[in-house]
Formats: sequence, C-alpha cells, structure tokens
Amino acid sequence: MGPLLGLLFGLGVFLVLRSGSRAPARAVRRGPSWQEATSDLLAQAGIEGVTPGQLVSASAVLGLLVAVLVFATSEVPLIGLIFGAFAAATPTLLVRRRRAQRGTELREVWPEAVDNLASGVRAGLSLPEALTQLGTRGPEQLRSPFRRFGEDYRATGRFGESLDRLKANLADPVGDRVVEALRMAREVGGTDLGRLLRTLSSFLREDARTRAELETRQGWTVNAARLALCAPWFLLLILATKPSAVAAYRSSAGTLVLLAGGVVSFVAYRVMMQIAKLPTERRVLR
Repeated sequence: MGPLLGLLFGLGVFLVLRSGSRAPARAVRRGPSWQEATSDLLAQAGIEGVTPGQLVSASAVLGLLVAVLVFATSEVPLIGLIFGAFAAATPTLLVRRRRAQRGTELREVWPEAVDNLASGVRAGLSLPEALTQLGTRGPEQLRSPFRRFGEDYRATGRFGESLDRLKANLADPVGDRVVEALRMAREVGGTDLGRLLRTLSSFLREDARTRAELETRQGWTVNAARLALCAPWFLLLILATKPSAVAAYRSSAGTLVLLAGGVVSFVAYRVMMQIAKLPTERRVLR
C-alpha cells in the first residue's frame, strides 16, 4: 500500500509541475522580403512599370559606371568605390523622396476626395457610382486609381474585389482607411455613411494641417544637415582631379582617413534621419 501511495504522490507532483504556467507560444512573424518591400516602395511612390529587380539593376549599373569614371580620374580604387556606393544608393533615395512627396500630395487631396464622395452619396448615387465618378471629377492625383476601379467594377460587378484592387493601386495608408470604412458601410448598411464621410474628411484635413506645420519647421534643418554632410565629399571629388592631392590618399594614412570619413558620414546620416523622422502611418489594413 505504501509504495502505491508514494507512486501516486510522485505522479501527482510530476503532473503539477508539468501543468505550471508557461509562456504562450508565439507565432514567428517574418518581415516582408526585399522584393515585397521594394514593390511597396515603388507603388507608394507612384512609379509603375518598374520591378524591384529593375531598380536594383539600375542602381548596380549606375554605381559601377560612377566607380569606373572616378577611378579613371583619381586612380585611387577606394575613392572610386566610395562614390560608386553613393551613386548606387541614389535611385533608391530618389524613389524614397518621390514617395514622401506623393504622400504629402495625397494627404492634401484626400479631404477633397472624401467630400466629393459624400456629396455623391447625398445626391442619391450608389456607393460604387460615387467612387467611379471620382475618376473624372475627383482630385487629379487620385483620378487614375478610381478610373481603374470604375472599369474593374463595370467588368466584374464584384464590389469587394474591386475595392481590394483599388487599395492596391492607391498604396496609401489613408486610402486603406477610406476603403475599409466604405467596405464596412457597404456590408453593414445604414444611413450614417454621409456622417461617417464628413467626420473622416474633417479628421484628415486636421491631420494634414498639423503634419504640414511640422514638416515646414523641420525641413530647413534637415536640408542644412544634408548639405553639411555632402560638402566634404564634393570637395573630395574636386580634389580627386589634382594629382598632388590624390597622392596623399594613396598612402595607408589616406586610406584610413577615407574609411573613417565614410563610416562617420554613414552613421551621422542615419542618426540625423532617425532624429528628424516624423511618425508615419503604416499600411496595416492591407
């Protein structure tokens, strides 16, 4: 009897220990691949017909050409590599700049588009018809996606799928919110769509006004910092045409100075951009 009780007691202790609190298993969330991230970047910049592979190829070709030209001028391999790296990063930086400009443009015109949509609904148009008319009467920056929506809806008659393609064509966080609000209004129904659109319009207008003030205040500081960062490298490019100046960079000390300058410039640029970075909306409703 005693061994049986001991066995049962040990089994009970074992089960208690095994049933203790455990951290729930967390699903591993993988970030988007570079193809997906680059595709989103191109879509948000409004650049059509360019694939991520083409952007990378153009960057590589440009970097190689600049590296060869600078090396042929200065006869210092490290200087050619540094300016080749700068040139290779230029296409991506231009696309990012275009994305920021397009985001600013869309933030300014979205309130007008939502007002036009609310006016169409108030005039008795159905939701698909009100969205389609934005392709001809809406803001110029948004006409192309909504024109495609109208063509797609007339061809398929499927409102949900047409909204998904509209959201992909817009590639904009504000557009995601507007599309999902319209989808919910379509599925749930009711008479509050006009009030919803007017509230959304006022919120977007206030958000755009606040963000424009912040960007204006920090714009001159960021531009001045970029100019201060680029000035030494422009000076180096000018000096690379003079043999007396190039001879100093062929030594081991000159190579060390170039490497240290490149590292410091890269770190300073990243820190500057991180400090000056404003909170940006992410596309979470995709």
